[in-house]
Amino acid sequence: MKEFLLVFRRDYKTKKAQLSAGQMQTHEKRWDDWLENLAAQNLLARPFQRLDAQGIILNPNNIVASGPYFELKESIAGLIVVNAASYEEALKIARGCPILEVGGNVEIRLGN
Repeated sequence: MKEFLLVFRRDYKTKKAQLSAGQMQTHEKRWDDWLENLAAQNLLARPFQRLDAQGIILNPNNIVASGPYFELKESIAGLIVVNAASYEEALKIARGCPILEVGGNVEIRLGN
């Protein structure tokens, strides 16, 4: 097995893309269920790491900007590391991610 990084991104700026309190509660339950299922199958190499919505970006020439990625609408919500034999298997795992249900995306990267 190899370790693949799954990075979760979603639009946190556009008002109409935000979830209501009830929708958020349901969405968080879907996340809990999905992560528990991955752990039960021994596919979760490292637990979910939630990232805050703030952050800073250090650019060349020591230029610091408010982050993350202030010019984009979407930002990284969090990440996990999963055990998978190939990109295809990691993609199969990612297809169950609840962030896809709310317009987000999942970036998949192979760890070295």
